[in-house]
Amino acid sequence: MIYTGMPENWRRFLKHKVAFYQNLSPDEQIYFEKRIIEFLFDYRIKGIDYKPTDEDKLLVAAGAVIPVFRFNDWYYPNLKTVYLFADQFSINHPLIKKGTQLNGLVGAGKMKGKMYLSVKALHNSFDNERDKKNTAVHEFLHLIDMEDGRGDGVPETLLQRPYVIPWQNLIKTEIERICAGKSALNDYACTNATEFFAEAGVHFFENPVELKQHHPELYAMLQKIFKYK
Repeated sequence: MIYTGMPENWRRFLKHKVAFYQNLSPDEQIYFEKRIIEFLFDYRIKGIDYKPTDEDKLLVAAGAVIPVFRFNDWYYPNLKTVYLFADQFSINHPLIKKGTQLNGLVGAGKMKGKMYLSVKALHNSFDNERDKKNTAVHEFLHLIDMEDGRGDGVPETLLQRPYVIPWQNLIKTEIERICAGKSALNDYACTNATEFFAEAGVHFFENPVELKQHHPELYAMLQKIFKYK
């Protein structure tokens, strides 16, 4: 598609709400806008007992673009539709305890191609850009991880082969630090390698200064993964 510009009210909203966009150069901001429009053109965003606003859709798209901003012509082949709930939700899933309240979920099996997000969590994520939490970015990082058919914390579509084993070793070391309470990463990253990648990725984009200070080796590896070096 040909990018013909973004509505000015959308641009104002991004400048107000999305720190990643605010910190880009003018040319990079135009490129970010183009990627946002492309995402909204390629994927459906639907509400479940809720009518999504343009602002909701812009934040979903921002969450999709941020982790792959340095990858031209990126496409999420394992996504078709993003479903939005007004607040936390529960959903039938074989790996999730019945009644568990969720902020985000990437579907698998019969739910493949679907993502579910809480609109409240979506907006809260972008309101505090340094809390190391971003529901949308977290779930899109899961999609990236799963593109090779496995959710194992190794984003093989981004990570060059020579770095796979060093990355796996680093995951093990860092998870041990988190579980021992000796890490700047959120405790949820201690769950498994899959959640570690998503949480570490969010930390990289939300508070890179802190990550570099406390976890220089992890920061350097994430720079390689996301093409920031």
